[in-house]
Amino acid sequence: MNSINTNFAAITALQALNKTNSNMVETQSRIATGFRVGGAEDNAAYWSMATTMRADNKSLSAVSDALGLGASTIDVAYTAMDTAIETVKDIQSKLVLARQPGADRAKIQTEVDQLQEQLRSNATAASFAGENWLSVDTSAAEYSATEEIVSSFARTGDSVAVGTISVDIETTYLFNSDAAATADARGILGSNRDATTGAIDAAGTRVLVSADGSGEMDISTATEADIDSFITAVDKALKEMTDAATNLGSAKNRINLQQEFVSNLQDAIDRGISTLVDADMNEESTRMQALQVQQQLGIQALSMANQNSQNILSLFR
Repeated sequence: MNSINTNFAAITALQALNKTNSNMVETQSRIATGFRVGGAEDNAAYWSMATTMRADNKSLSAVSDALGLGASTIDVAYTAMDTAIETVKDIQSKLVLARQPGADRAKIQTEVDQLQEQLRSNATAASFAGENWLSVDTSAAEYSATEEIVSSFARTGDSVAVGTISVDIETTYLFNSDAAATADARGILGSNRDATTGAIDAAGTRVLVSADGSGEMDISTATEADIDSFITAVDKALKEMTDAATNLGSAKNRINLQQEFVSNLQDAIDRGISTLVDADMNEESTRMQALQVQQQLGIQALSMANQNSQNILSLFR
């Protein structure tokens, strides 16, 4: 039916053109932003999942930073411990030299004094971001016998959990400046040691290197038996320092492995988010070309439909 009041063909053509224009706007938005799901209105479920995953990835980024900070702290402690081990080895060689009959022990002690001062200096300097694991003060409010390094972030359902890597500082520190600390809790080098076994003992009479330089080993007037006991104590301390360095190295290796895992996990989450919300640019480009053709045809169809009313005039000529 032809009507001068209602152009059915034009209405149909206009609706088709509006639909095409709407689809073009959507496709242009995807091409401009790169997202197939840019907001909750596009796909509420996918948008919600992607938002949660992005939040998790930000938390993992913070975990990665914490691991990097922890690795650096351990690296500083390990480097200083390794240097201290070499210094203690030098002290041991001086003691062996002093054991030789006729050795000038006073001059050897002068060298030992410098090595002892070097050990105190190294331990004091082994600080990173305010953390020092070789020279501590157990009476300080911030001191903790076990250092916790944030290592993971996990989500299970509606709950989240933060994992940590623990490092036992009580087995690594060389000096403890706490005046109230017992004689067997002043560090590997600062604690009293048994004169016979060299083991740390509150009742021991041997101190290799004290935190403040008082009461420490002095061979200037020592007997051969005293020097022998010092050598035994130094050897025992070397084994304890080696064990401490091993623990620090193991902790650093674990952190390195965790850093690699967190990095891979972040990449996997990024890929998951991309699968949910990213637009396929090849598909969108092809769709845009098809829509442009549809738009041109729609405009032509609407133009032709608008001409139908003019055709009615020919009936009255």
